Amino acid sequence: FLLIGGGALFLNNSLFNVEGGHRAIIYSRKDGIQPQLYNEGTHFIIPWLQRPIIYDVRAKPRNVASLTGTKDLQMVSITCRVLSRPQIEHLTTIYRTLGKDYDERVLPSIVNEVLKAVVAQFNASQLITQREKTMSL
Repeated sequence: FLLIGGGALFLNNSLFNVEGGHRAIIYSRKDGIQPQLYNEGTHFIIPWLQRPIIYDVRAKPRNVASLTGTKDLQMVSITCRVLSRPQIEHLTTIYRTLGKDYDERVLPSIVNEVLKAVVAQFNASQLITQREKTMSL
C-alpha cells in the first residue's frame, strides 16, 4: 500500500499544466535552463530535479507615469499605457538575463525615454491641442 501511495505521489508531482496564453520553460538542478518551450497542455517533469517556470505570453497593459519637459521647457506629467508581451521564442534568454519579472525591469526605462523624446518635440499647449498627433508618435 505504501508503494502504491509513493508511486501516486511521484506521478502527481511529475505532471504540470500550462494554461492557455502561457508557455513554460524547465529549470533543471543538473543542467540549468532547458532550451525547449512547452505549449498549453499537461507535461511531464522529473520531480525534485526539474521545475517548470511558467510565463504569461498574452499582451498585458501597463501604465507608466513620467514627469518630463516640453519644447518650451515646461514640466508635464504624462501617463502612457503600453501593451507588451514577451517574444515566445526568446523566453529562455529572457529568463537567463532578466528573470521572471522582465517587464518590471525593462518597460519603465524604455517608456520614459520614448516619452521624453516625443514630448520634447511639442510645446505644452500643442500637447493638448494636437493630442491625436502626439498619440500616434
